[in-house]
Amino acid sequence: MALWDTFYPPMDWEANRKSWPHTSHSRFVTVHGQVWHVQTFGHGPVLLLLHGTGASTHSWRDLVLSLAKHHTVICPDLPGHAFSYWNTKKSNSLDHMATSLADLLNHLKLWPSAIIGHSAGAAVGAQLILKHGKGPTPTLIGLNPAWLPLTGLASWLFPPTAKLLALNPLSGVLFAKQAAKPAVVRNLLQSTGSHLDEEALSYYQKLLQTPSHVRGVLAMMAAWRLHRLAQQLPQLTGPVFMLLGANDRTIPASLAAATMKLLPNTTSRTLAGLGHLAHEEAPTVVSEQILEWVKQTAR
Repeated sequence: MALWDTFYPPMDWEANRKSWPHTSHSRFVTVHGQVWHVQTFGHGPVLLLLHGTGASTHSWRDLVLSLAKHHTVICPDLPGHAFSYWNTKKSNSLDHMATSLADLLNHLKLWPSAIIGHSAGAAVGAQLILKHGKGPTPTLIGLNPAWLPLTGLASWLFPPTAKLLALNPLSGVLFAKQAAKPAVVRNLLQSTGSHLDEEALSYYQKLLQTPSHVRGVLAMMAAWRLHRLAQQLPQLTGPVFMLLGANDRTIPASLAAATMKLLPNTTSRTLAGLGHLAHEEAPTVVSEQILEWVKQTAR
């Protein structure tokens, strides 16, 4: 593996720090061999923000400061994503990712009062509560959450297709070359049902043309099994909220409805006109809803 690692250097921090959002709040932490890029904001009860597959801390750029007015906000790049370089000696499975995140929180001596996860980040948050919960159970807020396995044709293609790609040691390099084309990234993001501005497109293009990021994403997709999480969802007895984009083309509305039946204490709201990346399309609306739900559970 060490030979192939030479094709996947970490995402260049010095080359990106001037243009990346909120780098003055960034630091790097190494825990059990995993290098984490973490952004920390504000003071008060802790909110943990977990981005989705293929994204990074940049996706919270326009809402994090409003959340940080009365909270400590922790935003890590998940392992293998952006500047959190993946330790290839370890699996990038859902269980291992949640365990690594618990180790990071222990290292930081923090435990969240609420976890806000987008898409796959919501699955990591749920797994963290189920397997590593301590003290008061955090409020769990899923933004277009990926808590259940995909249905139909997608269930046959994912994750087997990702696993096949991940088996090719140069797949990350080859995909990153294709992602250097702006049209490729634009089409990929539009397929989510969201419409993002050119600044947002530029961040995703930088990520997707970075081989180490692509390799980490493929490894994550190949290793994930959501069937087990789905069986455990009824054990989430604490407050759970779901914020859904009506135009989400990534997570079908039928999965959101099925999730509601599994979770005993769930509230949902649907935002018209927004897609899978609703928190980037309408950050003010999303941050206001998050704060309302956090206040509601605090009361």
